[in-house]
This record gives sequence, structure tokens and C-alpha cells, in this order.
Amino acid sequence: MKHEVMTETENKTGVRSLSIVMPCLNEAVTLETCISRAKKFLSTLEIPSEIIIADNGSTDGSIEMAINAGVKCLKVQEKGYGAALHYGIMAASGSHIIFGDSDDSYHFDECRPFYEKLNQGADLVVGNRFRGGVEKNAMPFLHRYLGTPVISFMGRTAFEVPFTDFNCGLRAISKSAYLELGMQARGMDFITEMLAKAGHKKMTIEEVPVRLYKDGRNRPPHLKTWQDGWRQFRQIIMLSPKWPLLFPALFFLILGLVIFSALLFSRIRIASVNLDIHTFFFGSVFFLLGLQLFLFYLLMRFYGFRMEYHSLTGFEARIFRTFRFEKGLLLGALVFLAGLLLSSLAVLQWANADFGDLNPMRTFRLVIPGGMGIMAGAQIIVFSFLLHALVTFKVKFENHPPQWLK
Repeated sequence: MKHEVMTETENKTGVRSLSIVMPCLNEAVTLETCISRAKKFLSTLEIPSEIIIADNGSTDGSIEMAINAGVKCLKVQEKGYGAALHYGIMAASGSHIIFGDSDDSYHFDECRPFYEKLNQGADLVVGNRFRGGVEKNAMPFLHRYLGTPVISFMGRTAFEVPFTDFNCGLRAISKSAYLELGMQARGMDFITEMLAKAGHKKMTIEEVPVRLYKDGRNRPPHLKTWQDGWRQFRQIIMLSPKWPLLFPALFFLILGLVIFSALLFSRIRIASVNLDIHTFFFGSVFFLLGLQLFLFYLLMRFYGFRMEYHSLTGFEARIFRTFRFEKGLLLGALVFLAGLLLSSLAVLQWANADFGDLNPMRTFRLVIPGGMGIMAGAQIIVFSFLLHALVTFKVKFENHPPQWLK
């Protein structure tokens, strides 16, 4: 294995140097085997290469084992699978990186297809375990037949990347492409973020078959089925919120406006059904619910845009260009004041009646729009504050350099 000095100024196409990065947390049982397989693969290449173990706090002798094997070891203080991979990839000196788990569930001596795709100019290469084969008992039943197929379907739909295995942990990427992604996730959602951002940036992504083996650990896996599955599901929903937010928002906005407009001035009788202020009230409720969902949808879309998961539509871009902090506050204040004015007229009616009983069929046609205006105005003002916060704030990895272990 060659260890010449490598730089980050290599050509984007063609593998000039290669780093293999393995995140590690108490993998003493399998780490030596993984390193041996990686060395075997790298020995077949006539390019500079290296192996980096990104340790996330091992206490079982994994680091000592890696150091004795003669590979680079990086101490990553920030906890999480994504954090370990991020700092390991950032510390890599290769023009391209292959990364995978250090539990021997993937055999690094079978990485030739990844290398070949990188050499052909791919920015990102993703493994597909269903095409490559899954060894008996290598993948839990729920992961194989429910979790991964569902997450992959949602990911394909949300991020327009046509892959059937979103969760494969063996991947390869060029260093220049990784730097362009601007990764943020710290946990298992790291792998979803990578595909989402690569799809958004129209990178060249290839998929290759990879065989999944039963891991060699003598302890439970770090992956938590329901917790990590929910985080991944939540991330996809949050970054592609059409189904949970936009479509319900449009439904309630239209339904609320129709009911509200029809009953604003008088009741309606359809056959034997009498629609009056009670239905009028629910029309305002539906409208406010739809408005709130729509504003939340816009916030999530802009958040995804800021995190570089997707582009904005023309309509969304116009909203965010014109609906700035001051304009949002002004619009919200005007709607709020209009609602306050209508509510004041209702109070005036009450005063004219010496604060006695009122005709609800008449008064509530002021009270309901007044209350709706106050609430809608307040929602728009809060939306303006949150949008301004998203414009000026972006989450970053903690700024402490990882340490090389001797």
C-alpha cells in the first residue's frame, strides 16, 4: 500500500489517490479483519492510498489494534455516526474516499466496482444490497421488508434520486464532491442527507451491487431500529413536506374560504339543511388551519433550501424574495388591525345594547371574522420572525479539530 503525500487538487474525474474511512465505536472484534480486507484491496491499486479509522470514543482496545495494524487513527470528539464519518472524510488526503462500517458486514476487498465507477467520473457511488445479495441473518426482517423499502421509496419520491437502497452504508465519493455537499447531519440520517444533497446538486450518482454479510460483532448493533428509522423518516418528511403540509393546507384553505365567503352576510339553506353561524365559525377554523399549515410548509421548504436539499420553485422564490421581515410584519399588522377593528365594531354593538343580550346571528358575523383576522395577522407576524431567523442562521459542525492518535 502506497503512502505518498496526497493533495486535494487532483482532477475531479479519475482516481489519483484513495482513502478508505471506517467509523469505529468499540469494534475490536471485527476491526482487524476490516483493515486486513481494506489493505488487500488497496494493494491491487497502483495509486497512493491510506486507511483512516475515525474513532468515536472506543474503550475496548479498538484504537490500539488499529495503531498496531499501521493505519491512521482519528479521535472524533463529537458523537454520532455522521460526525465520525464527516471528520474522517475531511481528514482524508485522497482525491476520492470509500467509506463503510467496521463491523465486517461489508467486505472492503470487494470494493473494485466502487473504484471503477469513481474512475469513470462518478461523484458519488452507492451500494445496493438487494442487487448484490443479503446473507442469511445479515439484515433484520423489519429492515429488509419494511424499513429500507419504505425509506427508499420515500427518498426516491422526495429527492428524485432513483435508488432502491437508501440505507446502504458502503459508499464512495470524490473529495471535491463531498466538500460541495456541506454535510450537517450527525447521526444515521447522514446517509439520507448525502443522497438528498447530491440529487439536488445534480451530481453524477452511480449504484453498484454490494453483498451484505452477517456482521461479526458479539454485541448488539449501534443502529436502533425504531429510533434511527424514525429520525430518517422524519428527515424525509421535513425536507419534502408536500404530503403532510402543502396538500392539507390547500384543502383547508379552499374549504375554509368557500364556507366563509358563502356565509359571511347571511345563512344558506340547502334542502332541509340550514347553514348559519356555527358552520361559519368552522369555515374560519378551516381557513386558519390551512394558513398555518401553508406557512409551516414555506418555512420547511426554505429550511431545506438553506440546507441545500432542494431548489425552490418559482412561486416559492418569489415569496421569499418579496416577503421579507419588514413586509411580513407590515402585512401581519394590517391583518391583525383589521381583525381588531371588526372586533371593536362588535363591542360597539354590545355597548349600544347597554351590554345586554345580542342577536348572535348578527353579531357573530363580526366576531368570527374579527377573531380570524387577529389570529391570521399574528400567524403572519410569527412567520416573518421565523423566516428571518432561517435567513440569518445555519447549523454547522462544531469548530474543534479532531486529533490524530499516535
